[in-house]
Amino acid sequence: MESERYSLSFTSASLLHRESLIVAELFLQLKDWKQVRAKVIDQNLLQVRTLNTSKRFFREVASRLRTLSSAELELLVNGTLHEQRYLLWLAICRRYRFIGDFAAEVLRENFISLKTFLSYEDFDAFFNRKAEWREELEQIKPATQVKLRRTLFQMMREADLLTPENLISPALLSPDLLQAIPKEHYQDLFFFPAFESDLKQWAY
Repeated sequence: MESERYSLSFTSASLLHRESLIVAELFLQLKDWKQVRAKVIDQNLLQVRTLNTSKRFFREVASRLRTLSSAELELLVNGTLHEQRYLLWLAICRRYRFIGDFAAEVLRENFISLKTFLSYEDFDAFFNRKAEWREELEQIKPATQVKLRRTLFQMMREADLLTPENLISPALLSPDLLQAIPKEHYQDLFFFPAFESDLKQWAY
């Protein structure tokens, strides 16, 4: 729903690749998020310095991984590095609608329009356009907006969707990844810089 408020609590961490694999593998073993949380925190499996940081990182990772299906979680743990990074990007886009909208409306649209460079101005234009209709964005301070932009671009680089020079990298989605995504979530493929014709030839 358009009235759903954007959650913007993603500035404290980027892709969290290592941490996500630890938590996902443990969840596949235990099948219980409470047990996973207890073990992660009690044994400091995320290898952080403080208890509060451990709790914060686990909360962030778990909130993303909960958006993935069983098949997607299995592939996250057992797949290739590219598949893992793409699945983590998928989870982030599902968890944070702001990022999902940016991915579909800016990242992918630039790609299919043959605009290979993604600029900070692209982000600012998207942010300002959304802020006209969303009070939660109107209230954001300029410094926070910069932090949101910096974190999002770092996520895209870590997900292999953007080069260090901010050039868009086409998403090479494997057949296994496309098969893992539930058919009813086909629209989620638009979070990736890829042509729809390339997606359909694998997905159907």
